[in-house]
Amino acid sequence: MPFESGSTALMICHLNDELPGDFLERLAKHTAGKLDDVDKDPQVGWVSGRHLLENQINELTSICGGHLYINLRKAERKLPAQLLRAICRREELAYMQANDMLMVPKAERNRIKEDAIEKNLRKMPPSISAIPIVVDRKNSVMYIGNGSLRAYDQITAEFMKDVGVEPVPVSVAELMIRCMKASETDLPALSFSSKDDGEPAPGRDFLTWLWYHSETAEGKLVLGGISYNVMIEGPLTLAFAADEAKGASESVLKKGCPQISAEAKAALSVGKKLKKAKLTLVREGSDRWTFTFDADLFTMTGLTLPEGEEMDIHSQFEERIAFLQLLKEALEGYFTLFATTVMDPEKRTLLEEEMRTWAEERESF
Repeated sequence: MPFESGSTALMICHLNDELPGDFLERLAKHTAGKLDDVDKDPQVGWVSGRHLLENQINELTSICGGHLYINLRKAERKLPAQLLRAICRREELAYMQANDMLMVPKAERNRIKEDAIEKNLRKMPPSISAIPIVVDRKNSVMYIGNGSLRAYDQITAEFMKDVGVEPVPVSVAELMIRCMKASETDLPALSFSSKDDGEPAPGRDFLTWLWYHSETAEGKLVLGGISYNVMIEGPLTLAFAADEAKGASESVLKKGCPQISAEAKAALSVGKKLKKAKLTLVREGSDRWTFTFDADLFTMTGLTLPEGEEMDIHSQFEERIAFLQLLKEALEGYFTLFATTVMDPEKRTLLEEEMRTWAEERESF
């Protein structure tokens, strides 16, 4: 499973309240059923984090390293599209032959299709998919092993209904409230090009600033006496703030070193900002996180964590979640540094001048 080893997609959420004391009992009331019971409608419910067939939610199966570890599983039966078409075509030909007709009426085609599904659906084995989540109870943080808004909506709806606690995703708006005690509208737009479209895009401003910071100050950040550095790599996606901007609104740069390409320089010169990029975060020169960061959604894909030292499965899991917490803290630290700078008029003016020079005079090949 993704939180135990390997890479993962990630969305980070804060819980709006602590988990109730009986959270395991509440989840146990809404576990996924037996696969044999899956019929026409999809079956959605909770299973343990250990594997997708374990629908017992309790201390033994769903608490690992002190953290809640479960999956929201979806099971459904589907007729493969090609098989359904073949069955329908066979029945339509038989109908035309029996009724001496050259074509099948629309109503009859619909009936044939419905009958084909009704007769054959139960013959199909259920397919299953899942969204893994970990809840760090000590810090009231939920880690969702999926970076899509659709997955977040599914998790939020089920978790609020079953547990009564709402996950709030980390975003510019959430960070401004929690870290800066301000609102998203208090964050000025960053302009470093005369051709800037003027539309607000705070996530892209932040990621573009992080790119600038990585090249001019080695991406340095100090948190609690611990030093971090960040590096921006390709592929890069640069875009105008307004998606309906004239011309090519996005530039996707791949292969080689796109961050020092002529195309990257040209995109910055016309006011495009970094929308998505691969980041490498290093702590004290050793621990290393790599991931592709989406500035609009504040989600990650392809996230790999530092190599751990623990061998016991529960200790190893706890260590990996601790690495996620360090990543979250670093992300918040960089954002706080960014927001503090751009919210100060004098610092913002100086920053925009320096970024304009950085964009115009950067080396390119």
